[in-house]
Amino acid sequence: MVGLTVILTFVLSACSFIGTNSAPTDKASQQFDSKPSPNRIIQSDNKVVVGLSIDTLLEERWQKDRDLFKAAVEKLGALIEVQAANGDDALQLAQAENLISRGVDVLVVVPHNAEVSAAIVEKAHKSGIKVISYDRLIVGSDVDLYISFDNEKAGELQAKAIVKKAPKGNYVLIEGADTDNNAHMFKKGQMNILKPLVEKGDITIVFDQSTKEWKPANALANMERALIANQNRVDAVVAANDATAGGVIQALTAQKMAGRIPVSGQDAELAAAQRIVEGTQTMTVYKPIKKLAETAAELAVKMANGENVHADKKVNNKKIDVPSILLEPIAVDQSNMDATIIADGFHLREDVYKNVNQKQMTK
Repeated sequence: MVGLTVILTFVLSACSFIGTNSAPTDKASQQFDSKPSPNRIIQSDNKVVVGLSIDTLLEERWQKDRDLFKAAVEKLGALIEVQAANGDDALQLAQAENLISRGVDVLVVVPHNAEVSAAIVEKAHKSGIKVISYDRLIVGSDVDLYISFDNEKAGELQAKAIVKKAPKGNYVLIEGADTDNNAHMFKKGQMNILKPLVEKGDITIVFDQSTKEWKPANALANMERALIANQNRVDAVVAANDATAGGVIQALTAQKMAGRIPVSGQDAELAAAQRIVEGTQTMTVYKPIKKLAETAAELAVKMANGENVHADKKVNNKKIDVPSILLEPIAVDQSNMDATIIADGFHLREDVYKNVNQKQMTK
């Protein structure tokens, strides 16, 4: 009986492992298939399979990327498997190894840790699988292609918008995760604008801190420390994205300073768009991720089919100059909210103005 139980458990586990009918979840979509090959676990009809290893699905931004990318891949006639590590480096590496062992034809990676993820590229290449670094650059690796937005320009857009509101005074920088190469690129762009003003004496950076894991709670704690250290004498905040901006504005609200201090953001999250029209957040950097996802899907399928792809730029990742495609980010504030985020259908107008309309109705 014991032996029979063990065998039955093994069979059920194996069926669960290779099944293709399980419902996708935010942790890891389990829809996949692949070309016929004796080296692959799953056999299918001559369709390429694209693997997507994504850092997290705990943020609205990445859920949108996942959905748009999946839809674009399937529209091109390919199949896809998505796995999300939710900020766990070891899990992302294990999931990538799983995708490789299943025999994906190309691997698209949104890295949690830019350096740790170099191991994913190495393992994929050993199996003859090319790797696309999606939105975030994998550093110290021979990654085949990088597709993102011009992240240095995104940082410049953030700083320009805040300087326009506060050309002089004490600045707080609430940066992104130190493990994310994009965060360093955002800051480089910000400092392109801020450094000359610092040297001129117009502004003083009184607090500069990265935000572990990009978590709003950590941004909140950083902003609270900045306010305490400077006795609330803060004139502007450059926050690296909308999640960190949310934490910053929570801290400012507690001190009755929200709306008086300009705060930047990025990613055009719904909550940020609402804060912008309400007046507590100054701007966000809108990245039309539909274009990003569709471009990445097109290139991934081409690479899976052995076709050459053209990249007009190169970005150094501390090892090689990676062929890169960089799309243009857009600065969005109250003046162009309707013409950008809403016009593109990224968010519905009634959702963006929901809180504003409710306040007007109660007056």
